Amino acid sequence: MIRDITLGQYYPADSILHKLDPRVKLVTTMVFLVALFVANDWAGYLVATVFLVTVIRLSKVPFHFMVKGLKAIFFILLITLIFNLFLTPGDVVLVQIWKLKITDKGLHTAIFMAVRLIYLILGTSVMTLTTTPNDLTDGLEKLLSPLKKLRVPVHEVSMMMSIALRFIPILLEETDKIMKAQIARGADFEHGNLVQKAKNLVPLLVPLFISAFRRANDLAMAMEARCYRGGAGRTKMKPLVYARRDYYAYAVVALFLAAIIAVRVVL
Repeated sequence: MIRDITLGQYYPADSILHKLDPRVKLVTTMVFLVALFVANDWAGYLVATVFLVTVIRLSKVPFHFMVKGLKAIFFILLITLIFNLFLTPGDVVLVQIWKLKITDKGLHTAIFMAVRLIYLILGTSVMTLTTTPNDLTDGLEKLLSPLKKLRVPVHEVSMMMSIALRFIPILLEETDKIMKAQIARGADFEHGNLVQKAKNLVPLLVPLFISAFRRANDLAMAMEARCYRGGAGRTKMKPLVYARRDYYAYAVVALFLAAIIAVRVVL
């Protein structure tokens, strides 16, 4: 389960998506997430599906590698399905189990919420898998640069988000190592009831928190030793400059959003 989480990881490949400006990918991801909430019927989600599949194919990231990240949200997806399936009232009752009813509206809502959650994870994963943490920091800082006039610490916020994303695969790897070490010492993380499983997690969480704080302290000392003082006066080794392909990508994203809105208005 730990190795199945792909969010925050970078997958190196020679694709058009890897070459795009990080600002384009950030804007595209935000537009895609907004479009998922704008779409409210099968036609809208069909447009979103075509767009997402095309983007995944262009990224050259193996589909099985991207899909395996969905295993980590299986229980969240299952809970979402159950709650929407049984707790959404409707006019037509399809199935009734004791006092629990599955209505037409509940089935419709459950399916759409599940698809929306899956697409949210896949769309976000495409961005992180095709963009390095450094590029994400630079792109986010550049996009939020107008907020500097309001004295918002844009560079510091971007740096924190980049470090958080970078720490996800590191902490997952550390968790996997600690879990294997504890299993070798006789720890059991699979059997027992809910309370016993929670107690069995203590030998895993304590060393994990200690390791996380140690890594954070080492990172802070390294940044201080290199005289890091924030974004004031700092220059970029590789300044972000839009290329022609970036403008084409913006045009495609604009057409995608227009198609989603048109489908909602017409249908």
